[in-house]
Amino acid sequence: MDVDAASFADRVLGWYRRYGRHDLPWQRQDAYRVWLAEIMLQQTQVSTVIPYYQNFIERFPGIGQLAEASIDEVLRHWQGLGYYARARNLHKAAQVIRDRHDGRFPESFAAVEALPGVGQSTAGAILSFAFGQRWPILDGNVKRVLARCFCVQGWYGRSDTMKQLWYLAESVTPELNAPDFNQAMMDIGSMLCVKSRPKCEACPLKSICASYRHHCQADYPQRKPVRAKPHKHTLMLLHRCGDQVLLWRRPPSGIWGGLWSLPEVDSARAIELWQQSFLQLTQAPQTFQQDVIRHQFTHYSLDISLAIIELENLPQKISDTDNYAWVDIANLSQHGLPTPVRKLFDSLT
Repeated sequence: MDVDAASFADRVLGWYRRYGRHDLPWQRQDAYRVWLAEIMLQQTQVSTVIPYYQNFIERFPGIGQLAEASIDEVLRHWQGLGYYARARNLHKAAQVIRDRHDGRFPESFAAVEALPGVGQSTAGAILSFAFGQRWPILDGNVKRVLARCFCVQGWYGRSDTMKQLWYLAESVTPELNAPDFNQAMMDIGSMLCVKSRPKCEACPLKSICASYRHHCQADYPQRKPVRAKPHKHTLMLLHRCGDQVLLWRRPPSGIWGGLWSLPEVDSARAIELWQQSFLQLTQAPQTFQQDVIRHQFTHYSLDISLAIIELENLPQKISDTDNYAWVDIANLSQHGLPTPVRKLFDSLT
């Protein structure tokens, strides 16, 4: 595949000087802030990230404050941003930097890529933007620009497709001005080379873009073979006693890992058994079941039913006091809750 790297880079950098984004809150900042932004921007749009980023920086202004914070507090400040494994890995990585790098963000590619939650593209972006190093990046926007410009065959899940994209990213990234080039490529992908109805007439690469020349922009990047999205169901239990509700801390891995949620069972028949096992109730209290709400994940959909259980008195004992807690309804905002659980509470108030 022929690549005129110098011409490609000149077009991209020329466009960036006139039209690119130069005022994002994490630009021209230290490595901690660049790293935080790059993690938040994984699978999330800039407009969504900015308020979360600003609130997070206000509470955790440096690596030390993040490393010393509890995971509960970190998750609470991440609440609503989704993909919570990013927050858990961010917290772990801050502790790694504190313990292994004397609290200073590492400057070698191997050390950065070894941090929890940091892959090849994220490591390159951090080192490029924070330290001015020359590393190619391959986030979703850059993939789309390269796939269209060079008509790259195959979907991203194929190793040969990714190998070709990395070759192209490496080839076109200039030795000088790599940080501006990388930002420009992301800007072109998010502002012009968008998923549907790309603004090709305004793109600096249109004269060398193979898909534009052949009028096949809609064919790239090639999509993953379509499969039916799995459908799952759960029944959440809202035990309420006066102004207090029972929360359950989810396991650290899996969906909503580490967040506070509501206990779950497979069916209404299992409610009484769960209460006997965890709350040691000998008599089933009155239960009201709510309608189903549907929450969409990337790879499946989840139907959530809600059973509201009114208790006259707080149970004397809970079998797992580390992962269950009675919380005053007025204090729910102090706990990191998954978005659909927060919506369930909002619907009841």
